[in-house]
Amino acid sequence: MHIIGRIDKADFPELNLREIDVKVDTGAYTSSIHCHEVKEVDRNGVKHIEFKLLDPSHPEYEERVFKVKNYKAKAIKSSFGSVEHRFIVKTNIVIFDQEYPIELSLSDRSDMKVPILLGRKFLNKRFLVNTSLKNVSVKLKWNKNI
Repeated sequence: MHIIGRIDKADFPELNLREIDVKVDTGAYTSSIHCHEVKEVDRNGVKHIEFKLLDPSHPEYEERVFKVKNYKAKAIKSSFGSVEHRFIVKTNIVIFDQEYPIELSLSDRSDMKVPILLGRKFLNKRFLVNTSLKNVSVKLKWNKNI
């Protein structure tokens, strides 16, 4: 089991995101990723969702439209206590040089400093959280390369 800090960096290979900031939030059950222009589309009787990740101001932003057929819709309680209907997608995350499956809710995190939030569902039985630490996986990677 790895010790993770409050902020770290991770890769999401299927989403073409490398060394992107992630915030660890033990108060959130679901993990989420910032995106915009989310819409459900029906093409020839097959439903899928389309979305763009991040904001144009983010250094990792691409204007790429992601299309996902394997998704679900779920009512999620926001940190403000209101219920929001969000789409959940499955992908993989690479952190501490290990790849894990993860479910991410597509949400508007434009008011937040960090575009990706890792919740308890992902953290449980994989990580211990030390809120006084930051970028532990990155420091571990640097130490291995020395």
